Amino acid sequence: MVYNYDLYPQKLEEKALEKINVTLQELSSEKNNWYDCCQLVLADEQQAYMEPNAVSIAHSKFETSLQPYAIYLDDKVVGFLMYNTIMEELDAYWIYRIMLDKDYQKQGIGKIAAELMIKQMAKLPKAKRIVAGYRPENKGSHALWRSLGFIDEGDRFGKEMAVVKVL
Repeated sequence: MVYNYDLYPQKLEEKALEKINVTLQELSSEKNNWYDCCQLVLADEQQAYMEPNAVSIAHSKFETSLQPYAIYLDDKVVGFLMYNTIMEELDAYWIYRIMLDKDYQKQGIGKIAAELMIKQMAKLPKAKRIVAGYRPENKGSHALWRSLGFIDEGDRFGKEMAVVKVL
């Protein structure tokens, strides 16, 4: 399944005057996009916050309710995300991962991908709440989720805080 979002971005310098196309595509062996996701690199300061994508992809093979997707900019894999399709803690669907390669960050692509993911998750059975967890010191994640309407209700799970978006 392919989801796309066309946008005239403010921040994409090279494409500032062009329409960009961000899509989410399921991982598949035919497209080899699972391997492309394994080759993506976080910025150095983000390494401590997230498992490698290969670990998340393997996790999705054992916990089949997890849905992994490649984030594309036009025809290039630039990111990875994954969410659960069954309700968990806080009577919500959880976002497990979202990351962009270091060369594609701070351009609005991650926010577009997150919006697409939220639209998909909103269609899940009885979806009323979506939760994203992240470490409080991860300021980039904090800014992203706050900009998308997620609110800190004080929930903590281990080292992570959980922010909630009511649909």
